[in-house]
Amino acid sequence: MKNCPNCNAQLPDDAVFCTACGTSLNGPSPAGNQQNANPNFQQGNYQYQQAPYIQPWDHTAEFDAKDVSDNKVLAMLLYLVGGFAIIYALLGGQKSEYLMFHVRQNLKFLVCETLLAIVAVLLCWTIIVPIAAGICIIILAVVKIICFFQICGNKSVEPAIIRSLTFLK
Repeated sequence: MKNCPNCNAQLPDDAVFCTACGTSLNGPSPAGNQQNANPNFQQGNYQYQQAPYIQPWDHTAEFDAKDVSDNKVLAMLLYLVGGFAIIYALLGGQKSEYLMFHVRQNLKFLVCETLLAIVAVLLCWTIIVPIAAGICIIILAVVKIICFFQICGNKSVEPAIIRSLTFLK
């Protein structure tokens, strides 16, 4: 057993650092120890400040609050109505980044739903493919409803299923 030169704690012979205060046992003497100069270091208790995790698909902070409030209703209509609201938003002359973000997300939904419908019609002679396509369309409708409620909460998040689709970024 050996003792720590800084706090006098008993340590095993093969210890490299003191388990009580963190002093290096092979390094400089306690007088030259840099760990005592650290204000977050207090007798072996480290205080870490973790940066908040920001999800890469959450774009809420990118949009101006006035832009969001001016175009919130139209963004909600995009997820409820679909195709006609996309045309209205594109032709309406709105130069809103917030609205264009939701138009792009809605276009992804529209492409996915159209592809599912085409596959279901082409393979209608099988029974399982149209049923699976119908289930997928229902799942997409549920995700659209989730997006609607996220807009109500002033969030701009890429929808869960279609966020991995890289077109229309």
